[in-house]
Amino acid sequence: MPSVQARLARKLLRRQLAGWSEGEIAQQRERQAATSRFARLPKSVRHQPVVVDGIPAEWITIPEATAGVLLYLHGGAYCLGSVATHRELLARLVKVTRCRALAIDYRLAPEHPFPAALEDTKAAYRWLLAQGHVPEGIVLAGDSAGGGLAIAALVALRDAGTPLPAAALCLSPWFDLTLRGDSIQTQAAADPVLDAASLGRYARAYAADAPLEHPLISPLYADLRGLPPLLIQVGTAEILLDDATRLAEAAREAGVAVTLQTWEGLFHVFQMASFLPETQEALVNIAAFLASCRERNLPATEHLTFSAP
Repeated sequence: MPSVQARLARKLLRRQLAGWSEGEIAQQRERQAATSRFARLPKSVRHQPVVVDGIPAEWITIPEATAGVLLYLHGGAYCLGSVATHRELLARLVKVTRCRALAIDYRLAPEHPFPAALEDTKAAYRWLLAQGHVPEGIVLAGDSAGGGLAIAALVALRDAGTPLPAAALCLSPWFDLTLRGDSIQTQAAADPVLDAASLGRYARAYAADAPLEHPLISPLYADLRGLPPLLIQVGTAEILLDDATRLAEAAREAGVAVTLQTWEGLFHVFQMASFLPETQEALVNIAAFLASCRERNLPATEHLTFSAP
């Protein structure tokens, strides 16, 4: 059973987000930007704008961040979101993992459809390599669409012969833009954040004329062989639950070391709610996973389900 805080947060989200996806995408972006202005970072966290091969980006760090780099891809269904909307989550990730975070404002649809976001992600990763960061010290991470984009980038980088990062971290990832997972329907009533109709519109805006089954748009349909270890975290009360479980299974079948962590009764990207006990545990698990990657002692496959203490 989810914690009391999580149950209350779910009710509040349902009320706050009612009708949120209505209107033009520009209006939705304005609403997001307005809410992100209230975010406050811990005093020890610093954020510094940087231009990465022409892409607006930001370093988020703390003085003791010496464990490598998180290349972070924000969520927002490929049409919304920014570094600013995710800065507070990144600050907490930086503190718990002791990694610096490089978050990029990749180009958004519908102005910039596929493959713009993917090209920006590959460019940012190669920029890090050119700056002297070794692949073993980089983790590709993202939430929602950013999680799917991370896997698509790994596939594209592998196919190009580029050395891959140490691992990938995916929070409530969107791996299948065709929306064929059973949970799209079975969890529709439980999900306070996402709905299939809105996701369908965003998917079409991103894919434009390309098929939604394209493996670099929906990496569920990609060849996953040779990818680095994956950590996937997902809540059971979200319509993208089956995206996570099906990708984890496909990765296992491809011989990829994958850890799938499902959180009972939790909603989409619950890690953004800093006050939840489940969030604290999830971040600790992320730090442990990254430490295991550095020590190269990951289990081949693992599936853990969590509920509140």
